[in-house]
Amino acid sequence: MFTGIIQHRGRVLESTATPAGRSLRIDARGWGRSVQPGESIAVNGCCLTVVEPEPLRFDVITQTLNVTTLGDLRAGAAVNLEPAVTPTTLLSGHLVQGHVDGVGVIRRIQTSPEDVRMRIEAPPALMDFIVPKGSIAVDGISLTLAEVLSDGFVVALIPTTLELTTLGEAKPEQRVNLEADLVVKTIVHQMRRIGTIPS
Repeated sequence: MFTGIIQHRGRVLESTATPAGRSLRIDARGWGRSVQPGESIAVNGCCLTVVEPEPLRFDVITQTLNVTTLGDLRAGAAVNLEPAVTPTTLLSGHLVQGHVDGVGVIRRIQTSPEDVRMRIEAPPALMDFIVPKGSIAVDGISLTLAEVLSDGFVVALIPTTLELTTLGEAKPEQRVNLEADLVVKTIVHQMRRIGTIPS
């Protein structure tokens, strides 16, 4: 479990094909925390298991590559990093599992003196879980929905988010990992199960 509060921004050193998928090596220098093999780290919102700690190395299986943007990563790409929560972790964001629900596309980035607004197109299957003023994880970043559209949503980004995460480098037409709010997903699932809303 994660909170969507990014703790460090790393850089991809290498992404190489393996029989099971890809091996991903990430430079996390400057993070200032000790990472152990077997630990769970969210990389752009995807929960991965550490194989080697320095530099960080993860084995990414084909299933994960098929449903996330991790297969798009190449050497030099920036990635958001967050360790799994502990019983004493301050929950500053929202409950994030690190299980990506779908891939969205940044359609527009609008800058004004007040804020930066990003319009993201989401897969139709996710729209039931995207609610006004609710939460969503974009590349692992906990964000509040500023506006819900028929085909996606808008988020307003504060300077801190732009400075400390990869969204500060994002460009239109870039693909991003999306994870809808766990509480909303659970409610919608149960309502569908008992027939309150159609599937």
